[in-house]
Amino acid sequence: MSDKFTAFAKLHVPGNPLVLFNVWDAGSAAAVERAGAKALATGSWSVAAAQGCHDAEGLPLDLALANAARIAAATALPVSIDFEGGYATDPMQCAANVAALAATGAIGCNFEDQVIGTASRTLHPLSDQVARISAVRRAVGSDFFLNARTDIFLGAPGDAHDAAMVDAAIERALAYADAGASGLFVPGLVDLKLLEKVCSGSPLPVNFMAFNGAPGAAQVAQAGVARISHGPGPYRLAMKALTEAARVALG
Repeated sequence: MSDKFTAFAKLHVPGNPLVLFNVWDAGSAAAVERAGAKALATGSWSVAAAQGCHDAEGLPLDLALANAARIAAATALPVSIDFEGGYATDPMQCAANVAALAATGAIGCNFEDQVIGTASRTLHPLSDQVARISAVRRAVGSDFFLNARTDIFLGAPGDAHDAAMVDAAIERALAYADAGASGLFVPGLVDLKLLEKVCSGSPLPVNFMAFNGAPGAAQVAQAGVARISHGPGPYRLAMKALTEAARVALG
């Protein structure tokens, strides 16, 4: 297991990013592994949708942990799990939940700073999120890859992103790094100049979210990104193909 932790961390290279084509169950994990993936990661939206649940921790914790265990057991690759907000607000409960996730065989997780369930994507105050990250780090040890997601940029449309938001993201990156985070995830940010500023200012390797209409892998790599996630895109592609094939078969 320690080799998986080390291998996964080393794949985060600014300018030569790790590409994660996100999976949702053991079957999709096997398919992406066969395609040549170096590591695997889930997307919470996809995992929830595949189980008939809503995102934002609508998938019960026991099912999330069981699914993570099945994925980790189905592959020799490192597996990171999108664990949303840790299924708690209290730091100690977050720590216990992430420790349970680590026990499934996952080598890392996404851990976000929005208050789950708030329509406006309200963020936890910086000091509170630092306390949550610190507690999780103490619970899982030094090797677990804790990808600290900030929802600063998801709280506003892309054309409203500005330097002040970049400064806020870098402030959080610095604090999260001090608290023990391993990476910084900035979903929603697509402006390449602003993305480059975040990459330059962050002490943590930066994770970009790819989607239709966003800059391509070569462009964000040039901006300094170290990881590219595809979020719910792969699941939507698979379900679209399934629906179309079923429509043909059903006449």
